[in-house]
Amino acid sequence: MERIITNPRILAGKPVIRGTRIPVYLVLNLVAHGKTMKQIVDDYPDLEEADVKAALEYAAKHMRYEETRQLEA
Repeated sequence: MERIITNPRILAGKPVIRGTRIPVYLVLNLVAHGKTMKQIVDDYPDLEEADVKAALEYAAKHMRYEETRQLEA
């Protein structure tokens, strides 16, 4: 079962954790600001550690295939 879903009816199609309205970007932001997996799960009881891992994997996968462009100065 996929833990990350997109649905145009939920948060305008942004990727979320299945069964919640918790967006992947929120989980990534929490990790970026030093929250541990345990702290995230404690603060968001609808999440499991596997959801946090899935959010990180989702971001890594999508960054790998994202097209990059050089910006002009």
